[in-house]
Amino acid sequence: MQLTLWTYEGPPHIGAMRVATAMRGLHYVLHAPQGDTYADLLFTMIERRDHRPPVTYTTFQARDLGGDTAELFKTATREAYARFKPQAMIVGASCTAELIQDDPGGLAAALDLPIPVVPLELPAYQRKENWGAAETFYQLVRRLAGPSTAERAPGRAPRCNLLGPTALGFRHRDDVTEIGALLGRLGIEINVVAPLDATPADLMRLADADFNVVLYPEVASQAAQWLQRTYRQPMTKVVPIGVGATREFIAEVAALAGVDATAALADPRARSPWYAKSIDSTYLTGKRVFVFGDATHAVAAARVAARELGFTVVGIGTYSREFAREVREAARLYGVEPLISDDYLEVEARVAELQPELVLGTQMERHIAKRLGIPCAVISAPMHVQDFPARHSPQMGFEGANVMFDTWVHPLMMGLEEHLLTMFRGDIEFHDGAAASHLGRSGGMPAPVGRPEPEAPLPATAGGNVIAIAAWAPEAQQELQKIPFFVRGKARRNTERFAAERGLHAITLETLYDAKAHFGR
Repeated sequence: MQLTLWTYEGPPHIGAMRVATAMRGLHYVLHAPQGDTYADLLFTMIERRDHRPPVTYTTFQARDLGGDTAELFKTATREAYARFKPQAMIVGASCTAELIQDDPGGLAAALDLPIPVVPLELPAYQRKENWGAAETFYQLVRRLAGPSTAERAPGRAPRCNLLGPTALGFRHRDDVTEIGALLGRLGIEINVVAPLDATPADLMRLADADFNVVLYPEVASQAAQWLQRTYRQPMTKVVPIGVGATREFIAEVAALAGVDATAALADPRARSPWYAKSIDSTYLTGKRVFVFGDATHAVAAARVAARELGFTVVGIGTYSREFAREVREAARLYGVEPLISDDYLEVEARVAELQPELVLGTQMERHIAKRLGIPCAVISAPMHVQDFPARHSPQMGFEGANVMFDTWVHPLMMGLEEHLLTMFRGDIEFHDGAAASHLGRSGGMPAPVGRPEPEAPLPATAGGNVIAIAAWAPEAQQELQKIPFFVRGKARRNTERFAAERGLHAITLETLYDAKAHFGR
């Protein structure tokens, strides 16, 4: 463990909460001390869910440690069943309660409740949130899924399960809607969607499907592999993020279902390919992009960026160590060094080193990019409340590709617009002292007159050692401000590095031009 300001994943019991909160008729009894009870904050404030998560805590305190904490857990479990009457329960311990070793599974079994009770062994000091969600879903499926009771009658439409969406997942709700509609156009029925909105009774019907669609491998791969081994249900391998992957997904599920994919492949909703080829998008060709997130979204985003939008992938990474192999394979495709890390400071250092023109990442990278003055779009959890829009905003399918095009391209286009405003700063309508344009020529208080404060220089490095930054002469600083803001940071750092390597104590106008010529070769 390490102390950190930010973390990409919580402990594994948060993953279990995501599964429990996504489902209906399931209750989670968590052996946890007072202070570990923050599920309401995660799901009602960040995700804006309209109901509280189905989690009961024992909330023992320091004074309880000298008594019988096991009895506290049994009482909480018994009362949770009596109050909520769930179809099934999962029981486990938080990272802190794990240390007192009360064995929630054994204690719950001793109560002999008349419903399935699934114990969770989630090693908090070795594993993290996504693994906890996957393990929880796997244990539920293994405990509750039974053999198929439905015969496939002649002429019956093929059926599949959609596996992997959870609460607090990045656009999971909208992805399910989008992929469900796509499968419907192919004539494929959906048997069960799980965990999202499924009940324990629904999990008992999983074997009635002909195959499984794995939407989020981080959550569903383990359960889908068990269903494949146990009930001979094939599983999909393609995640339909991006136009190319969506077409591959359509072909894959059509082959599994034995249906014709011709109409679905020609879906007119796929507008992003035309936008990417339009004259307005030629400005975007070759833009350098850095990608970081969970493995599924990072690999998919890099493919879309490189193959569909014409960007240049200069870096790719993930915090999902369990899926590091997939990210390393993707990195080889783009000839870059993969970054497998859950330390945001390492990610920040890599972004600062690469100086991309766009960052595709998590909420963490949004902050990092803002500090470095680089446009950013969020593509993966962890995310903030603004990444749970009220509108339909999927990442999967053809409509998801349209959403990604808008989300990724707009920060770059707004950068161009701001650059144009900067170019015309001396114009009578755009100078710093002019009133806001929407208030008219005489409305509102004027903005303060004067040039913006110069950006504070960051330390240059050489071989990992910090080098003193040369001071910027006023005329050099003035010239620097004329450079478009979205490449200004790179120009500043290159110039400071140029000066540091030559032992210069001041950066003059001549130094700035010399550095530009040096790095432009």
